[in-house]
Amino acid sequence: MIFSARGLAKRYGRVNALGGVDLEVDAGELVGLLGPNGAGKSTLVKIAVGLVRPSSGSAVVCGSPAGSAAARASLGYLAELFRFPGWYSADELLALHQRLAHSSGGAAERTGLLELVGLADARDKRVEAMSKGMQQRLGIAQALVGSPKLLFLDEPTSALDPAGRRTVRRLLERLKSQGVSVLLNSHLLSEVELVCDRVVILLDGKVVAQGAPSELSQPRGVEIETDEGVRLFETAGREDVPQLVERLVGEGRRVYGVRLLTSTLEDVYLEYVGEEAA
Repeated sequence: MIFSARGLAKRYGRVNALGGVDLEVDAGELVGLLGPNGAGKSTLVKIAVGLVRPSSGSAVVCGSPAGSAAARASLGYLAELFRFPGWYSADELLALHQRLAHSSGGAAERTGLLELVGLADARDKRVEAMSKGMQQRLGIAQALVGSPKLLFLDEPTSALDPAGRRTVRRLLERLKSQGVSVLLNSHLLSEVELVCDRVVILLDGKVVAQGAPSELSQPRGVEIETDEGVRLFETAGREDVPQLVERLVGEGRRVYGVRLLTSTLEDVYLEYVGEEAA
């Protein structure tokens, strides 16, 4: 188990930011952390990386208590509102984080990370001269300094265009194949649905749903395109398709296509948190 939270709770005065969260992340697993603002996502991540102490419960990273030196050495973190010194070049910034992380990777590690995030040609470019998207990718590179086993990424694709988001998706898939685990905090549900093995939905500091996107989705009927147009059979499922097609053909209809309808991750999310909260 790469990360484990048991009964994790955090109070800020009278506010319950977390109300007893149980969560596990396995090796090489990509887990999407979802929830409206104020649901407790950032508090959970801050406890995991050692920036905040829980009021009760426990969090363990790679077998060590969250916040300990061993736990911090095992993880990488990219905050949503990160700031890098504008006068640093990409290479200098990674060198700084290598010193902070006590990484002995040297120039070879920096080169590999810049290539990994598509910034090989920007090695000597100053941060202040980079676009927001380039800075975001550089942020992911710094989170990978020292080859951590677990990454906490807070809205890593929020400032990226479609091409940039695709680059990050491919990067996450590559990290997964290398056994790196990722806890991804994002409001871009379509991105989460594409890359995550499992999603966890938080509301008011508690887990209200978790599972693979396909497990959480619900059937929404069958849509069949005929020469008379598209017909929707709301209560039908996959097993009903052959009989429906046979019936339509028997009625003299030409069938051009069949589509099984299921709820999207966005539908599932709204069902749990409500449209007003979302």
